Amino acid sequence: MRLNRVAEAAAAEPAAAGNQAESVKRGVLGTTASRELPVVLAGAAIAEKLILHVFLVNCSDKAQEDAPLLTAPQEFVLVSGPDRADTGQGIPEFKDPRFLVLPGGRPRTVRRTWLDTFDWRLFRAGLTLELVAGRSTAELVLTGCDGEQVAAEPAADPPIRWPCRLDQLPAGPLRERLVPVLGVRALLPVARATSALAELRAVNADEKTIAILALDQMRVARPAGAGTCGAPPARLSVRPLRGYQAQAAKLAAALALTTGVDQATESPFEAAVAATGRRPGDYTGKLDVRLTGAMPASLALGTVLGRLFDTALANLPGTMADIDTEFLHDLRVCVRRTRSVLKAAAPVLPGGLLDRYRPEFKWLGDLTTPTRDFDVYILQYPAMRQALRAASESELEPFLHFLQRRRAAAFRQLVTGLRSARFKSLAAGWRADLERLTSVPPSRRYAADAYAATTIARAHRRVLRDGQAITPASPPQALHELRKRCKELRYLIEVFASLRDQAEQARAISELKTLQDCLGEFQDTDVQSAELRVFANAMMADRSAPAETLLAMGEIAGALAVRQAAARQEFARLFAGFCGPHGRAGIEALTKARS
Repeated sequence: MRLNRVAEAAAAEPAAAGNQAESVKRGVLGTTASRELPVVLAGAAIAEKLILHVFLVNCSDKAQEDAPLLTAPQEFVLVSGPDRADTGQGIPEFKDPRFLVLPGGRPRTVRRTWLDTFDWRLFRAGLTLELVAGRSTAELVLTGCDGEQVAAEPAADPPIRWPCRLDQLPAGPLRERLVPVLGVRALLPVARATSALAELRAVNADEKTIAILALDQMRVARPAGAGTCGAPPARLSVRPLRGYQAQAAKLAAALALTTGVDQATESPFEAAVAATGRRPGDYTGKLDVRLTGAMPASLALGTVLGRLFDTALANLPGTMADIDTEFLHDLRVCVRRTRSVLKAAAPVLPGGLLDRYRPEFKWLGDLTTPTRDFDVYILQYPAMRQALRAASESELEPFLHFLQRRRAAAFRQLVTGLRSARFKSLAAGWRADLERLTSVPPSRRYAADAYAATTIARAHRRVLRDGQAITPASPPQALHELRKRCKELRYLIEVFASLRDQAEQARAISELKTLQDCLGEFQDTDVQSAELRVFANAMMADRSAPAETLLAMGEIAGALAVRQAAARQEFARLFAGFCGPHGRAGIEALTKARS
């Protein structure tokens, strides 16, 4: 309509048009003359046509600039209802005379597997990894939070078996992109589905295809041991074609107003996971309980201990299946936190409960230690190998094989212990006692806030006392014990984290963590130096250590000694800061009761 009015105005005002024609002619001639191109204008009729053409083009361009553009696919979900009318093509009928939906390509079926780590590292990083398999092809596709493709490559042949560690993926851009996100964690299938895909063409009144409508009818596979699996609603995406983004936007707006069509609020990945009864990010190794200051301390501790036990049990299958080393690590963290809570819980928990379970959780911690120690060695092996100067990498390789054999033996003992009657009795009894602890009316002798303040203050005093007693002549064991006290203090701060301001906690933990890392470096290098001698003797005894390997291990031991000396020297400086005014103020801010 706007273009017609411009044309009528040009025809109704010939004088003005003539003046404008002359102006346009001069402009055109000037432009073309600069390019040395011939321009011939024959008569007033041609000039008028040129004027009208320029006006129409300018108005058309302005209309396109003003109209909203659909520059990326827009997704909808299709919901059933009594008022929904179907087109017979699987989508609701929408009444807009400007557009017509026609059949597109041939329908196809694909199998879809979404992959992530147990602790949802890809999801938390805003990434989605999907294995899409058709009749004869399979592709791994990594996308960002905006749906844009980050990396993709054909799936390996033979097919990858899941769970899968990163070193089992084909080398290439996809694996390089995943390394900094996943670390040592394995990829697991978090949802599987089969999608029936169909493509339709949306055409305008000129029968030009302006957009592709992609229809996805997805059936989600039920996970083993799960109940019934809900079916996500069908999805419809509008993919604009280049040059028709404005019309595609109008098409999407018409669809949004159609009965039975809703805007998609979650991705296909999130919809598939939800259909299995889960939600992305539903596991975290962090202690995320919410306590209140007025809550009785016994109820607060029972709640925390229950959450720790839930997290430990969640990691049990992955630990026993040896999927990746982080399952055992998270299990051990839960055990250590539990032991720290039990150690500080004497004033508020029944004495019989503490007497029974403190030895049991110590046994569990000791059971898991050998396998974790070998895990640490094997994880650090690439760094050891790269640090060699006198020896070659191949000369150290028998040491890696020795570690792997010892680790396999320790892991068998771990699995035996986790399957034992003792562990089953611990798990069943602990769960029952925690339920009783949190269900009976608790004693209100201590409120959680006051108890947290007192307990953190006591643990802080122990750290200061033990650290100030350390001198340059103190044995390594003194630093080992101080590290334990620092861990206990940090675990208590984390246990009662919901009772304090996050900024206060960050200040308190900052210097504590730095001190802890230094003590950890000292202890690890001290223990590893001693264990290297034990390993060397064992390798000599079973004749699995060539002389070159023993020399390479000696070089590693020398590097450990240098690191240990540096950590010992750094300790004095860090502890001086921790027990100074600024360091004390950070912890003491958490030791004031607020309720």
